[in-house]
Amino acid sequence: MNRWLLRILFILAALMFFPFSSPAPLIYRYGEGWTYEKPGTPTGWYKDRAKDQLDVAQKAFDKGDYSLALKSAQRVLTAWPLSDYAPQSQYLVGRCYEAKKQDEKAFKAYQDILNKYPKSANFQEVQQRQLVIANRFLAGQRFKIWGILPLFPSMDKTADMFDKIVKTGPYSDVAPQAQMGIGAAREKQKDYEAAVKAYEAAADRYNDQREVAADALFKAGMVYNKQAKTAEYDQSISGQAINTFNDFAALYPEDSRVPQLQQIITSLKAEQARGNFETAKFYENNKKWDGALIYYNEVLIKDPESPMADQARQRIDTIKKRK
Repeated sequence: MNRWLLRILFILAALMFFPFSSPAPLIYRYGEGWTYEKPGTPTGWYKDRAKDQLDVAQKAFDKGDYSLALKSAQRVLTAWPLSDYAPQSQYLVGRCYEAKKQDEKAFKAYQDILNKYPKSANFQEVQQRQLVIANRFLAGQRFKIWGILPLFPSMDKTADMFDKIVKTGPYSDVAPQAQMGIGAAREKQKDYEAAVKAYEAAADRYNDQREVAADALFKAGMVYNKQAKTAEYDQSISGQAINTFNDFAALYPEDSRVPQLQQIITSLKAEQARGNFETAKFYENNKKWDGALIYYNEVLIKDPESPMADQARQRIDTIKKRK
């Protein structure tokens, strides 16, 4: 036992007397704390000027050494946060995270550029990169815990990404697509009310962009249509869908989707009639004759040519005779 203790003490003493011959993956620097130096890291990467440090970051990025590029760019931001080289360093941080498949961190790094350096020359490019990242999450990419373990897709987080893009530049080149992305994320989440609001906001805010406004209004109507199918007795949703589709047909009569919408309107009116007929039967079965008459008459108003309208007329005659 004493022999092993002596060996351990001898090794420790050797390390103390010969520190430069042993690997040193952890380096302490005053004002920066401890940093990990990956084996094989170039010895001259640590610079005393912001420009030189950014050069190291850019060259490492160009060579595909994203870990060294990230560390060098972050050092510029830590040591010289107000320098002229900080915006480009922040941009490289985002590019490195994106290259390392850490999209959440990349999106945040890009957002920091837009918040801290709104006059940055690559403002539009950064927003475009954010849009691409958000679209990946919209398509089902999983968010990660601690930036490592993929857990689950989240339309809440995805909608928040699109929302940040819109709020940062509401009239930028990518803002209309981002606003539509909010609607798409909420629609996937089955939050139909929020989806309609997002689409209607796009149609209103970007009404001067005909293609965007038309697509937004169309999708708002389709979401209302989805809602209507889940609302057994809430006929107001069907009415909102019909009104939206009629607005679409009036504003964009040449659009190829108009015939499709006319078919949906016919179907919605039939569904409204069916709902009113069921409600009328409920009142009739409970001997609430006035209520039954109101809803049977609604059937005649919503779909006067349908077989259900003939049944409604018969029930109206029967109730009137009974009264």
